[in-house]
Amino acid sequence: MLSLFLAACGGNSEGDSEGSGDSGETDTEQGSGDSGEEGASGQEYEEQTWRFITEETEGQVQYVYAQEFAKRISEKTDGAITIEPYEYGGLGSETDQVAALQDGAVEMAVMSPGFTGNMVKEGQIFALHFLFPESVEQTQEILNTSEALNTDLKAKYEEHGITPLAFWTEGATAWSSNDGLQEPSDFDGFKMRIQESPLMQESYKAYGASPQALSWSELYTALDRGTVDGQENPVFFIYDASFHEVQDTVTISNHNNYVAMTTVNTDWYNGLPEHVQKLIDETTQEMQDWIFKEQERQNSEYLEEMKNDTENPTEVIELTEEQRAEFKELALPVRDYYREEISTVNGEILDKLVEEIKAVTGE
Repeated sequence: MLSLFLAACGGNSEGDSEGSGDSGETDTEQGSGDSGEEGASGQEYEEQTWRFITEETEGQVQYVYAQEFAKRISEKTDGAITIEPYEYGGLGSETDQVAALQDGAVEMAVMSPGFTGNMVKEGQIFALHFLFPESVEQTQEILNTSEALNTDLKAKYEEHGITPLAFWTEGATAWSSNDGLQEPSDFDGFKMRIQESPLMQESYKAYGASPQALSWSELYTALDRGTVDGQENPVFFIYDASFHEVQDTVTISNHNNYVAMTTVNTDWYNGLPEHVQKLIDETTQEMQDWIFKEQERQNSEYLEEMKNDTENPTEVIELTEEQRAEFKELALPVRDYYREEISTVNGEILDKLVEEIKAVTGE
């Protein structure tokens, strides 16, 4: 992992554009001691550098999140603490990045639970279709307040050296394809790209699809060559990653939300002085409203660009409530699969989350 990190710092000018210059080594005392710069709050902070990896590239939601987080920490500490954001690819694949956080090669990461599904079984809960409400606003409220996620699921990640500090949505997911996905029969034999998650496999098998796990770095080429027939992502990502260039249609299905986690290496975080932990926690909470507005802006603007793109025309299909109901009927039994085959606590986290969702939606 150290070799991977050094190679990325020395040889990847694109993925490491924000992280060049400093060696990236973090003080082994992790900010302890009384010497250092005095931040805006009057608290002293020892000079140090933290690495913050993301699964997206410059300009995309996760990356601008890391940039804004870094800016706020720098301002609050008068430049004593520097955070270096890394684009996707700067430290390997999504699974490489998870390992880097676990091993302490980096301190912070934005990651998708789907790429940790084989490690933290309960984290596959986000792959359940039609679990969260259609309203993205309500979904974010649930992510902010859920005890099932922010206490129970968090503890499951900490068993593996990863502490989730917050969960947030990057927007409702949509389907891209060349066929125009509108009803379950459209998925018969459809080669659907998914993340490495058994529950994602089961979710799409329920529609009759043939799911295939694939890193997003390979996805454009796979779509272009027909290795896979389609994929799911928020609209901003579909357009910014240029998937619309090799896919003729995008279906606004609102079958799920793309959930991201702000995470830290557990041992590193627990070893920080209390005032530095408080700094991170407060900034994380501040960012919840900021990132919701940012994803909303990007998804809205890119949807309009997609609709008006005459060079790569894309048919945008919006499912009716009746069409969504057909998919939901097939998706609901997958919750039993989660309880019986995936969950290590007999579905207790899911059951609690369902009740929390009902409390927010009133359904």
